[in-house]
Amino acid sequence: MSAQSGRDMLLKLDESGAGGFATVAGIRTRQLAFNAQSIDTTDSYSSGQWRELLAGGGIKTASLSGAGVFKDASSDAKIRELFFTGDLRNWQLIIPDFGTIQGPFQITALEFSADHTSEVGFEIALESAGAITFTVAA
Repeated sequence: MSAQSGRDMLLKLDESGAGGFATVAGIRTRQLAFNAQSIDTTDSYSSGQWRELLAGGGIKTASLSGAGVFKDASSDAKIRELFFTGDLRNWQLIIPDFGTIQGPFQITALEFSADHTSEVGFEIALESAGAITFTVAA
């Protein structure tokens, strides 16, 4: 697999909840993190006193974040609305030559910043709120 252009990693929002995904315009950076908590089952009979973990136990989470500039009135308005209402919505992250991550997320942070010599920027953070699916790139 050769290197991929970062601009081809797309963050998409199901704006209406009907399954039609629109790219969040103006986003310059994106990040995806998966996490899984472990459940420690170690006891006094554990071999050599090594920690033992429960296979498949714990809570799995996915976190998405990004930063950029608002460029599309429709997705910009929907992002602000979803933040203030706290509603869950399906999101997609398309990773070139890897696949698509999709599932319900809640916007947990929305920040705006500006310098007097540049455009207004934003940062967004999303946390998974249900099962996440992965589809391998064709």
